[in-house]
Amino acid sequence: MHPTSRREFLKSSTTALAGAGALSFLAHLPRVSADDAQLDPKLVRLNAEIEPLVRVLEDTPREKLLEAVAEKIRKGLSYRELLAALLLAGVRNIQPRPHVGFKFHAVLVINSAHLASLNAPDTERWLPIFWALDQFKSSQAATAKESGWRMAPVDDSKVPPPHKARAAFAEAMDKWDEGAADVAVAGLARAVGAHEAFEIFARYGARDFRDIGHKAIYVANSFRTLQCIGWQNAEPVLRSLAYALLMMDDKNKNPAQNDLAADRPWRRNAELAASVRAEWLDGKVDDASAKELFLALRTGNDEDCTKLARDMLNKGVAPRSISDAVLCAAGELLMRLPGIATLHSLTMSNALHYAYDACANDQTRLLLLLQNVSVVPLFRGVAGNKLAAIKLDELEPAPLQGADAAPAEIFADVSKDKLMASRKTLTFLKEHSDAKELIDAARVLTFLKGNDSHDYKFSSAVLEDYRRLSPGWREKYLAASMFYLRGAGAKDSDLVKRTRAAFKA
Repeated sequence: MHPTSRREFLKSSTTALAGAGALSFLAHLPRVSADDAQLDPKLVRLNAEIEPLVRVLEDTPREKLLEAVAEKIRKGLSYRELLAALLLAGVRNIQPRPHVGFKFHAVLVINSAHLASLNAPDTERWLPIFWALDQFKSSQAATAKESGWRMAPVDDSKVPPPHKARAAFAEAMDKWDEGAADVAVAGLARAVGAHEAFEIFARYGARDFRDIGHKAIYVANSFRTLQCIGWQNAEPVLRSLAYALLMMDDKNKNPAQNDLAADRPWRRNAELAASVRAEWLDGKVDDASAKELFLALRTGNDEDCTKLARDMLNKGVAPRSISDAVLCAAGELLMRLPGIATLHSLTMSNALHYAYDACANDQTRLLLLLQNVSVVPLFRGVAGNKLAAIKLDELEPAPLQGADAAPAEIFADVSKDKLMASRKTLTFLKEHSDAKELIDAARVLTFLKGNDSHDYKFSSAVLEDYRRLSPGWREKYLAASMFYLRGAGAKDSDLVKRTRAAFKA
C-alpha cells in the first residue's frame, strides 16, 4: 500500500464507506460574544460570560437551534464556548433522575462527542457537537414534560466555609444525604481545585453498581469536559454530579444503613486492597497471568475474580496485565450478546481506567483497579443466560479480499456479518503496524451514521482504550469492538444533512 495522509484517507473513506459526500461544509471558526439576557431568579446562575449563550441553547426551539448556532459560528463563536454552554445547559435543564442514563445521556455524551471532535480534522470538528446539541434539546423537552425540573440556586446561607467543605461533603455523601451534599459540594467547588475534587469524586463514582456504570461515566466525562471549558464553570456541574451519584434504588433503603447487592463489591474490594503489597505498582507485564484472569472473567463471579487479581498483584504482576484481561473480557462479553447492557461493561471500564490514570492517590487507584475487575462478572449477570459461545481468544483471522480497500471491506462486513468483520480486523492488524486507518474509518462512520448517544459513547471509549492495551491484546480488543461500531451499510444520519444545510444557509 502507498502511504496516505490522514486527510486523504478520510476523504476517500467518506466516499467509499458512506457515500455521503465530503464534510467540508463544516469549518473551524473564531470566537463571538453573546447578547445579554435576563435570568429567572429561580434558576442557578452561571458565569456571566457564558450565561447569554446558555440561554440561546435553552430558549431556541429544537427545529431552529442548529441554524441559530451555525449563524453564531459564522460570526465568530468558538468551539470551546459552545462546548461550555452545552454542558452547562445540560446540567441546568436535565435531571439525572430517576436514572443516570436515558434522557441524561444528553449530558453524559458531551465528552464523548468532544473526544470525537478532537480526533477529527478541523473541517469536521463541528459535527459531533451539533449532534450533541440536538440531543440536548430532545432531553430538555423530555425533562420538561416529565417533571419540569431545573437546577435551582444553592442556599448560600448553608454552604460550609472552605476549611469545613471537604469534611461536610464526605459526611453527606457517606450518609447519602442529598440536601447536605448539595450545599457541601458548592463549598467544595469553591474551596478546592480540579485535581483534588476529582480524587474525591472518583471514589464516589465507582463505589456502587447502580445504573450500569453511568455514575462512574458521569464522573470521568464531566471532569474531562471541565478540563477543556475551565474550572470556573465547575460548581453547577459538581452539584449535578453529586445529585446523580446519590441515586439509590429505593429511598426507603439507604445504602449507608443497609447491606445492598450494588454496594458489596466496593466494600469487599476495600478489604482486599488492605491486603495488597505496598509495591503493587512495580509489577511486570505478564501475558500468562493476563490470560488466566481473562479466562476467569469468562465464568467466575466478581468476588473470586477480584481475589485472583489481588493475588496476582502480590506476586508482582503489573496492573497493566490486569487491565488487559478486563478490557478484553468486556469486549468478549459484547461479542457474546451485542447490546446496550453489555456495551456498558466497556464504557464503564473506560471511565474507571481514565480515573485510574488521572488519580494520584495510590489507594484510590488500587480500589478503582479492583472495582474494574468486578465489572465484567456483574455485567455478565445483567446479560443473563442468552450469551453466545464466542471466545475472543479463539477468534481466527479471515482473509481480506482487497488489501488496498481493507477498512472499507471491514466496515461493509460490519453491516452484514459482524463476526467476519472481527476476523478480518485481526488480519488487517497483523499486516499493519498501526490501526490508524481503521480507527479513522470508524470515526467517520460514527459522524455520518451515528444516531444514538451510545454510538458516540462506545466509539470514543473503545477507540481510546485500544491504545491502552498491550500488544497482542489490543488487536483482539479492536476486533471485538466491531460488534457495536457503525457499519457502512447503516443509514446516514438525518442530522448530518441538516447540519450541512445549516452551514450552507
